[in-house]
Amino acid sequence: MNAFVKPWATVNLGIELHHGESFGARSAEGDLPAAVVAPTSNADVTATEGAFVDGGFSVLSAESVLTGQLSIGELVQPGLRRNPRRAHLLVSTVLGKHLPTDPRVVIGAGNRLADLVREVLGDQEAVVLGFAETATGLGHCVAARIDAGCYLHSTRRNEPRATTLTGFEEGHSHATSHLLQPAPAAIFANDLPLVLVDDEISTGDTAIDAVRALHAFAPRSHYVLASLVDMRTPADRIKFEAAAAELGARIDTVCLASGRTDLPAGLIDTVTSLPDPQLNPVVPQTGSYGRIELSWPADVPEGGRHGTLRSDNAAFDIAVKSIANEVSARLDAEFAGRPVIVIGHEELMYLPVRLAADLADAGTPARFQTTTRSPAYVLDEPGYPLRRGFRFTAPEPDPTAARYLYNAQWPDADPVLLVVIDPPADTPELVASGGLVDVLTASGADVLIAVVPGADPRALHAARTAESVAPTVAHGDSAGVTETDAPGRGDSGDIRLPAALHGPEFGSYAPEDVSWLLKDLSDADLEADVTEREQRIQAGEAHYAESLPVEFQPDAEYRELFDRVLADSAERLALAVATVAELVVAERGENIVLVSLARAGTPIGVLMRRWLASGIGREKLNIPHYAVSIVRDRGIDAVALDYLAHHHDPSSIVFVDGWTGKGAITHELTAALDAYHAAGGARFNDELVVLADPANCVRTYGTRDDFLIASACLNSTVSGLVSRTVLNDTLIGPGEFHGAKFYRDLIDVDVSNKLIDTVAASFEKIGDKVPVEVAQIQNSDRTPDWSGWASVEKVRAEYDISTVNFVKPGVGETTRVLLRRVPWRVLVREADAPEHAHIRLLAAARNVPVEVVPDLAYSCMGLIKELSR
Repeated sequence: MNAFVKPWATVNLGIELHHGESFGARSAEGDLPAAVVAPTSNADVTATEGAFVDGGFSVLSAESVLTGQLSIGELVQPGLRRNPRRAHLLVSTVLGKHLPTDPRVVIGAGNRLADLVREVLGDQEAVVLGFAETATGLGHCVAARIDAGCYLHSTRRNEPRATTLTGFEEGHSHATSHLLQPAPAAIFANDLPLVLVDDEISTGDTAIDAVRALHAFAPRSHYVLASLVDMRTPADRIKFEAAAAELGARIDTVCLASGRTDLPAGLIDTVTSLPDPQLNPVVPQTGSYGRIELSWPADVPEGGRHGTLRSDNAAFDIAVKSIANEVSARLDAEFAGRPVIVIGHEELMYLPVRLAADLADAGTPARFQTTTRSPAYVLDEPGYPLRRGFRFTAPEPDPTAARYLYNAQWPDADPVLLVVIDPPADTPELVASGGLVDVLTASGADVLIAVVPGADPRALHAARTAESVAPTVAHGDSAGVTETDAPGRGDSGDIRLPAALHGPEFGSYAPEDVSWLLKDLSDADLEADVTEREQRIQAGEAHYAESLPVEFQPDAEYRELFDRVLADSAERLALAVATVAELVVAERGENIVLVSLARAGTPIGVLMRRWLASGIGREKLNIPHYAVSIVRDRGIDAVALDYLAHHHDPSSIVFVDGWTGKGAITHELTAALDAYHAAGGARFNDELVVLADPANCVRTYGTRDDFLIASACLNSTVSGLVSRTVLNDTLIGPGEFHGAKFYRDLIDVDVSNKLIDTVAASFEKIGDKVPVEVAQIQNSDRTPDWSGWASVEKVRAEYDISTVNFVKPGVGETTRVLLRRVPWRVLVREADAPEHAHIRLLAAARNVPVEVVPDLAYSCMGLIKELSR
């Protein structure tokens, strides 16, 4: 587009961007640059110019970004997205996310923003926090420019080797949870001014919610919100100032330009009615694919996910120049004379933009952009910034599956696409059909994958703790946090592992039935009121694994129902147990070790062990059985993995769970085991074995029916009197297992062994049916299709639920909602189906409405109440 073409979304849909003021640092004192601009007021100017985007390609110059007067129309262009909360998208011309951008422009914009931050801070030390995923590189630029003692960016990646310090939520984003994983906590948890960096402030709600969550966790007296553009209305600003006053903290805001967005009525419906976008262009001649393993020092953070310190900067600069030389040599050898678009992987932005800048400085025409989790509307029309798009399977294990890349083109040239990834993204999905490499090469592009080794957060934690490199003394008890160092090995490699726990000292199962790889927290005060606990979890103030819900105690009617369910379903449950156990032996051999995921998997692990020891239809097998902790968003217990690897052949380990809901734990397990191996740990088989797989997300199961499993009806009293697992940094120290409580006081109402004995007593009755069931499953198509996840997404959209984490599908998960969480409503496929009779009782007891949805994919679903609404 040229300077006289208005944005397509302005002309055709009426989206207007109005310019307010431009900002630049006022002085050149100290290390700040001299050529910057004072604020100018243009409050009535409509930002309709399109001079700085040409065919999906940003053409701003580095000099204009650092020294020019930038208007809203030069910094952002209006795009679209199909989102029921927000249908428009501000596409930045200087961020390097959606548009291939000169890397020196990206860095220059960050430097200009940093200079504004420095004017506010004066000579104060500060910590800088960048928001995932769009502002991780921008935040790093700001931190580097002001020479911050610590830079950290939030993350949405599950990193089991790291400890999550705290987190917060984001309202309009496609993906919501922001996790903070500094290594160690002290580099971030202090009382220094905190600079929060995002690409835009739209209403200010996200920013103030983040400040609230962080302030509640570790209060500070001064916050600075830095963004490329600030689009708040006067009403938004009044609301923002009131929130700041409520917190009792100083909150400054800086930006390159301010303005406002005027949206036409009915925009969401208008965008929804537009034709489906045409993604993943295909040409007859596919492009080439190659890869290069880049050299990167193991002790240098590749980004800010676990914090970068001032002391890391020099080594980072040297490392970037080194890999730039490696890449230049490869490009000169295979693609001499061609420009390159350096593409970062989601949150991995700063290293790729620095690499692109070094390539450009050395004479290779280079642009920079990244992939994203966020779907946007693609339209190949002049004046629209997203001219083409790619949708591909996420290379990292992730239930949300799809990822996106926009434009990735160079006007009148044939660029090489250099995709920079770190090890968690270096998976088979990257190059499989529908993966990033596949869709890019199908468009005719030549693709070079560059793999940068990532720093191990455990090693960073250990080194920084030993060197005491925190930028200042931590703020009193501001976190009360002790970091957890997995995997529990000393520097010499000697194993220092805790001992397993056994009944009756811990748990009510017999000692031969299960070895608990857990820390006994029975004396800790961990229970919290269900509603209060839910509020803290949903607000991002606490993780669900840091506390326990008060144990639900059923009334006589419910206990009678449990007894009836157990009696009626014992044979069906026994057949599913035997079937899955025999499938495991048939495919993994007799030398196996069962490792159940506590606590839903533990009764199933006990039953599978009992079946294999029964000798029915085969020789008796005496199989070890352990129970370990896995926590959503934090992964599996790495110390427990060390224990297993030390005592058994890792290839013999079989992970067992009770049932699949959405399939999130299936992904969690794969990601955690991959990360453990990447960090130097043993390689474990990540196949999850379950009794019931209604989500269709595993290959080895006893049934795919969504039926009532008696062990789902109760809490600890059907699971060995052991609580759900706890990962609380104040109680779990380095080299310790995740924890749990043994509820000895509930021994009189314990039915754990009653369930085991009742089901085991049915083994003889179903013995003849087992070979038939096993053969049927072996001869069927067992390929996971993840259809359960799709149905959950459908319900989430239909009921306007902000995250799939609030949708719990299946009998077992719905039961958990009613026992542990704050339920909103229950959906059932049939009004009086026997498999959810107990759920209807629980719902009535808690005054939760039950709604009949005839086309529901599961027997039932539980919806968690969103307490913020």
